[in-house]
Amino acid sequence: MNSAPIKPYLMRAIHEWCSDHGHTPYLVAAVKGKMQVPMEFVKNGEIVLNISYNATRNLQLGDDYVRFSARFGGVSRDIIVPIGAVVSLFSRETGEGMAWEPEFAEGGGSEGERGGLRAVSLEPVASEVVDAPESAPEPVAAQAEPEDEPPVPPAAGRSHLRVIK
Repeated sequence: MNSAPIKPYLMRAIHEWCSDHGHTPYLVAAVKGKMQVPMEFVKNGEIVLNISYNATRNLQLGDDYVRFSARFGGVSRDIIVPIGAVVSLFSRETGEGMAWEPEFAEGGGSEGERGGLRAVSLEPVASEVVDAPESAPEPVAAQAEPEDEPPVPPAAGRSHLRVIK
């Protein structure tokens, strides 16, 4: 008897935990072959995706694929990531989450996606993503989420506007 893979259940649980606590869930996927992701944001064979409800539309964390639509540079795109390609899912704010070895099954089947789970600390991964240098691409789909810091109110005092008649 084949049992259902545990990885999709763990991913849904981590995503729900992040959402419930106001954290931003980030998904890191290894890009191999013809995956449906924006290739211009792939760096070192991986892509970092913001999969918060604010940054995505129609998010589905299924048993075989993660599917959603998001805006990249103002253009809406459909994203499909096989569960086996998911390397980690973690909170941007705390770095807590899980990591897995990428699993690419021969022929695209799901048999290769059923094992290889291991829990690891994501502290180095989280700081690498959050404190990325200016030249590194931002985690994608971040355009749809609100700014992290509230806008600074103008200094009190006299207005700089003039009435022109």
